[in-house]
Amino acid sequence: MPSLPSAAPSRVLFGAAYYAEYQLTDRLDVDLDLMVEAGFTVIRVGESVWSTWEPRDGEFDLDWLQPVLDGAHARGISVILGTPTYAVPPWLQQSHPEIAADVKTGQPHPWGSRQEVDYSHPAFLFHAERVIRAVIARYAEHPAVIGFQVDNEPGMLLFHNPGTFRRFVRGLQEQYGTVEELNRQWGLVYWSHRIADWSELWTPDGNAQPQYDLAWRRFQAAVTTEFIAWQADIVREYSRPDQFVTTCIAYPRPALDDEKLVARLDITAGNPYYGVQDHLSLDHAKEVPTSWTSTGVAGLFRQADRMFSSNQQRFLVTETNAWSIGGATQNYPPYPGQLKQAAFALIARGAAQIEYWHWHTLHFGTETYWGGVLPHSQVPGRVYREVSEIGRALKAVGERLDGYEPDADVAILWSTDTRFAFDFTPPLNLGGREARPDSYQYIVDAFHAGVIGAGAQARILHLDQASALGAAGLAERFPVLIAPAVYIATDAELQLLADYAEAGGHLIVGVRTGYADEEARARLAVAPDRLHGPAGVWYEEFSNLDAPVSVTAEGGFALSDDARANDWADGLVLSEPGGADVLLRYADPAFERFPAVVTKAAGSGRITTVGTVPNAALASDLVRFAVAEPVAAEWARGATVTISSGLLPSGLRAWFVHNWSARPSSITVPRDVADLTSTEPVRHPAGTVISLEPWSSLALVDE
Repeated sequence: MPSLPSAAPSRVLFGAAYYAEYQLTDRLDVDLDLMVEAGFTVIRVGESVWSTWEPRDGEFDLDWLQPVLDGAHARGISVILGTPTYAVPPWLQQSHPEIAADVKTGQPHPWGSRQEVDYSHPAFLFHAERVIRAVIARYAEHPAVIGFQVDNEPGMLLFHNPGTFRRFVRGLQEQYGTVEELNRQWGLVYWSHRIADWSELWTPDGNAQPQYDLAWRRFQAAVTTEFIAWQADIVREYSRPDQFVTTCIAYPRPALDDEKLVARLDITAGNPYYGVQDHLSLDHAKEVPTSWTSTGVAGLFRQADRMFSSNQQRFLVTETNAWSIGGATQNYPPYPGQLKQAAFALIARGAAQIEYWHWHTLHFGTETYWGGVLPHSQVPGRVYREVSEIGRALKAVGERLDGYEPDADVAILWSTDTRFAFDFTPPLNLGGREARPDSYQYIVDAFHAGVIGAGAQARILHLDQASALGAAGLAERFPVLIAPAVYIATDAELQLLADYAEAGGHLIVGVRTGYADEEARARLAVAPDRLHGPAGVWYEEFSNLDAPVSVTAEGGFALSDDARANDWADGLVLSEPGGADVLLRYADPAFERFPAVVTKAAGSGRITTVGTVPNAALASDLVRFAVAEPVAAEWARGATVTISSGLLPSGLRAWFVHNWSARPSSITVPRDVADLTSTEPVRHPAGTVISLEPWSSLALVDE
């Protein structure tokens, strides 16, 4: 993984998306003055109102934003300017109805929401380029503008438009050369799907072949990357060297490969929304986090770790909770203290900006009850006061987090191809009934939650990033590596995992890893391919589990009382001779003949094979087994406290302490530290016991 130049600002930016054009009255100066009082240093503007920028075809109104930028600049507030291409104006919809995204072949998405457009369509691109150039040329030189956000949360739809399908087929022709090769690689002999000419390839609507679907999803993600890169290149024709270009990512989008997308931008930006109130409690077990809004403390950390993973650099949070989120039925404001907790949890894992969606709660539109920093009354209240407290804390931090890199006790492999494959053919189900649609994220989150539960910290790596390090470099940098479910993998990627263990790393192999090749074909090999030899274990049977199954420990493995095997059981068989050592068995008459978890020394390292999806307690036990001493192990803490950390260029370490509970707790400081968020020096000598209020957080730095 090469060292990359960082576009992250030297200070942590703080602010909100701001839309003066959405206000019912002219209150620009009032809003900006309130932002200054709250410690805001950045706002995002302009990305949602194409019909305001260009009310009629070819007729531009560009001056309305000038007072916002001038007012922000006069108050020392920076601006991120967005391009409005995700919200298509009615005049363009009417004059070019063919640009609507077909959600099925011949079935255009109805107008009336947003992102209804096929952004690969030439007619759309003509008009999009025109408005982009008009807006960026008008404001690129404004001194308030520090960067640009192109589009917004791209990749929401899979386009079934005729032109898109033709491009897909042409891409297959370039990749495979002949229909005979496509037939062979995709196994189209099955169910009589062999084609004799490219014109015979069916549209994706009724497709049931996983090889086809994987190619289709890869293509759709490539279309998204192409569109965002196209916009970025246009913006760079006008931007200054000190300005960045990004887009804000909603990571669950179906037509998205975040690693490839961000490679064409200057910095990662994403929108982590998270459950609040008791969903941020460590007092009792919570469901493993899933979906676009995460659940639980581990889910919040996972969202941050995913954003860092895109290019292994600090990132911008372009949207996150200020108040209730999710519409009129989801009225759950954060408990007092939770906004600061979440902000500093994201910063601890690499955020160089915290920006709320949005400044004021809207009085009209779909998101009328998606709460902003100000309520509908526009009178600053409790949320504004808490946001202001965060602003004061970040002002005290200043530039002291410049160059900060989050610590990692464990690396977790992410496979976008596996996510695509599992979206189409999920291996897990819900209680023996319908398929679990989020199977891939669920499995990854199960292991990630175990890292958090064990008091450790995670780094998520894309497979390409791991490969770039090489086996020896990967083992040196990340002594523990979890492959939760690397189902789609090349021979070289699986060999990297085996070589990683040989080089001294501890590899933890999860279910479905090494089972399919890069075409989503089940491998003609003993499972897990390339790993069963050094791992000392193999399997041919596997079963869904309709209910959690208890496990029993062997060989002194430290097992929690509430540890359970969930959802899946591989029928692990020890190799003869020289098999692995059994750590856990199923305490169930149907599965007790199989070990649940085994481990074996391999070369200079070790491979631990986990034949199930662990619940939070079992996943934590496994991480504690693999990670002898996490970075934050020396900190004595209460049961509801997490400690995250990272290195500064000086070699000193910053520490972020959170009490995720409605009850008080405490920590014992193991070294001399000082408060990072205090304007006056506040020192805590080694051995100091610090009391933690409910839902509180601290930011400390080594002295």
